[in-house]
Amino acid sequence: MLTIAVSKGRIYEDALPLLEEAGITPIDDPKKSRKLILQTTRDDVQLVIIRATDVPTFVEYGAADMGIAGKDVLLEHGSENLYEPLDLGIAACRLMTATPVNAPEKSGRLRVATKYVKTAQRYFADLGVQAEIIKLYGSMELAPLVGLADCIVDLVDTGNTLKANGLEARELITHITSRLVVNKAAMKMKHQAIQSLIDQFEKTLAKR
Repeated sequence: MLTIAVSKGRIYEDALPLLEEAGITPIDDPKKSRKLILQTTRDDVQLVIIRATDVPTFVEYGAADMGIAGKDVLLEHGSENLYEPLDLGIAACRLMTATPVNAPEKSGRLRVATKYVKTAQRYFADLGVQAEIIKLYGSMELAPLVGLADCIVDLVDTGNTLKANGLEARELITHITSRLVVNKAAMKMKHQAIQSLIDQFEKTLAKR
């Protein structure tokens, strides 16, 4: 039995055509069901529905053989115990800095609000900028407006939420898409089954 970890929401919806192409369709609709382990139309594959940020942890520790996670989550997780064989090209967006509109460039120590603490630390360190990272789990856009931070680091899709709150995207940190990740031990022990799925996903992506 192969277990694939995936989160509800956009990533699952964008990944569903890939999964269905491989014959992996959940028997219970995750939008309606409260089940966290979903059996599928393939007897040898099940899905576990978890928080997006938990996907790499489940895969790293072998609770799932494979997972589908955003590159932002993988960068923050930073595990060397995962293979990342495929960029699925889905759920695309950008990880960017953002500040109030027309805010002057700040000199000296920068206060940065984000849930991507490790990624932000690496980014500003590479620039040689002293940054105090303030961890928030949400509502990043509020931080510069109430004086909590000078800027934020967050995912940007259309940028409409930033505009609605008087912010503008500034510097691109990296482009984000969802990736297929595999547990290293599972890749050795279940190589044929996992490689077969990887090949199927590659064929589906090649048709797009």
